[in-house]
Amino acid sequence: MPPYGPLTRLILGISLGAILLEVLAYRFVLKRPYGWRSALASLLVSVGRNVVTRAVPIAVALPGAAWLYEHRLLDASGHGPVSWGVLFLGVEFLYYWYHRLGHRSRWFWLSHAVHHSSNELNLLASGRLAWTSQIAGVYALFVPLALLGFTPQSILAAYALNLSYQFWIHADWMPKLGPLEGILNTPSSHRVHHAANLGYLDANYGGVLVVFDRLFGTYVPERDDEPCRYGLVHPLTTNNPVKIAFHQFGPFLRDVRSARSLREVWGYFAAPPGWRPDGNSETTEDLRREAAAGQLTLAPSPVHEAGGAAAV
Repeated sequence: MPPYGPLTRLILGISLGAILLEVLAYRFVLKRPYGWRSALASLLVSVGRNVVTRAVPIAVALPGAAWLYEHRLLDASGHGPVSWGVLFLGVEFLYYWYHRLGHRSRWFWLSHAVHHSSNELNLLASGRLAWTSQIAGVYALFVPLALLGFTPQSILAAYALNLSYQFWIHADWMPKLGPLEGILNTPSSHRVHHAANLGYLDANYGGVLVVFDRLFGTYVPERDDEPCRYGLVHPLTTNNPVKIAFHQFGPFLRDVRSARSLREVWGYFAAPPGWRPDGNSETTEDLRREAAAGQLTLAPSPVHEAGGAAAV
């Protein structure tokens, strides 16, 4: 997408400058150790993601979008600023459901878990994104926008800008932003999203806004009396970028191979992370029920990851 080249370079330059400032702030202002190994792992995962993104054709990332655009019902792209407003809201609405599905369906969690694998939240962690998203069909939820007359290129560009906004909210040191909380996706709101605390799981799915979270009942504010613990419910301890990118696939394939019926196969694909056909599950709902009954025992396990928004 050549028209977005200069903007991409500008965003990259601003991001690198902000990361440098954050590193200096950790050292001289916050006086906290900076997680260099985890940050380097995030950087390498981000580089791998960029390589894959450039290699995967748009037709694969957005299957069927070109055909739908050719048979579009409207031509919403030809109305200047109004068109961009419609595209922004359309992408934001579909991003909410895409993101929510990424936490509530194991197939989509296979990719999205990469973003939740860091046990620290900093600006570099924002780039810890899956290598498999574009080839696993996870962007298919955005395809219907082509029926409104938006090209596949413009849909992906709007999605990329949505992600670019989210760069700055990956900060565990930024204070709450007063009246903006509950409207915009802020650092405080996103800290909750990345937290593995049971009370914070499966919350705050919005990209730029949290309006749809409030509308659909998934908005959870950050509490002063409950500090966030970042990462997966069962923490992933490796800093190997390849293991980070694919750590979910081994347990998933083993579970699918063990399935005794098509129903169980479907469950391993579509049910929430942590679901098991024998009822011995670790979904968010199961973990909360066990916690309420005083029966929850969670031992860190980087091999068997299961259950919930920041869980598996």
